Amino acid sequence: MNNTLEQLAEILEQRKTQSGDKSYVASLYAKGIDSILKKIGEEATEVVIAAKDGDKTQIVYETADLWFHCMVLLAQQNLHPNDVLNELQRRFGLSGLDEKAQREK
Repeated sequence: MNNTLEQLAEILEQRKTQSGDKSYVASLYAKGIDSILKKIGEEATEVVIAAKDGDKTQIVYETADLWFHCMVLLAQQNLHPNDVLNELQRRFGLSGLDEKAQREK
């Protein structure tokens, strides 16, 4: 796995034990799933706006925010980025249409 993702996953785990007044991530954990999901929604919207504007720098910046908050969700749910990467790996060589059809069964 990308070393950056691994390092971030470790930090997000560490933040679970910290006080919400000392860490942004710890404050998200303390507020609960709804606050985390709200942030993901906000960040996804910002990615869409950046893409519509065609600003590549903003697209990268906002996508980083979105990925970060998705990783907070994964950690909060006791999942790891490797779980997502393994799922993506599983899909290699599988048509997107076939994969979708398998999910609908």
